[in-house]
Amino acid sequence: MLLHHICHKEIHATLSEAELARVYNTPEALLTHPRIAKFARWVAKRPPDFLSRSEGKRRPRR
Repeated sequence: MLLHHICHKEIHATLSEAELARVYNTPEALLTHPRIAKFARWVAKRPPDFLSRSEGKRRPRR
C-alpha cells in the first residue's frame, strides 16, 4: 500500500510491526485505531504536498 511519508511515519510511531501485521493490516483497520483516526482527520485538512515532522516515537519500547 502506498502512503504519504508523514502518514507512514505516524503509523510506525504509533503501532509496532507486530500490531500492524496482526490487527491493523488494512486501511479500514488502521482507521479503527483512535490515534490513527484522529491523525487521518487532521491530515485530511492539509494540502497534498504538506510535510510535517513527526514528534517521534509514541509507543513504549519493549
